[in-house]
Amino acid sequence: MPDASPCVCTALRKASRALTRRYDEHLADSGMTITQFALLQNIARAPDLPLSRLADELVMERTTLYRTLAPLERQGWLSLTTLGTTRVKTAALTDAGREAMQAAVPAWKAAQAEIVKGMGEADMQMLAIELRNLAALSEGFVFRC
Repeated sequence: MPDASPCVCTALRKASRALTRRYDEHLADSGMTITQFALLQNIARAPDLPLSRLADELVMERTTLYRTLAPLERQGWLSLTTLGTTRVKTAALTDAGREAMQAAVPAWKAAQAEIVKGMGEADMQMLAIELRNLAALSEGFVFRC
């Protein structure tokens, strides 16, 4: 029988789903989700990063990353390239992808400001630190919830 303390994994997943819903509501007019926005932002920062390393950076399964990239490629927001004769792939934003991302920034900022205002700046900064620490601590752990 589990102990009386709440499951950290369950609590984080619930919070993540609620926040995702809120950001998605703000981004709805842009035609992208917060997951897509975050991917575009990460690709813009490191366009030559192999997709396997991008998946590692985002703590995503590679197959999940590839499934998430497919609609962005169909939308014309990014292009996938295979490097030489290797199986290594990279993603780069297209001009349309850069424009779509820039057009979505005000909606993202509005969602971000709403959440920071609700939590308070100091608590938000502390939460960001603690979440990074938790992610680092969790590497190699197997959670059972």
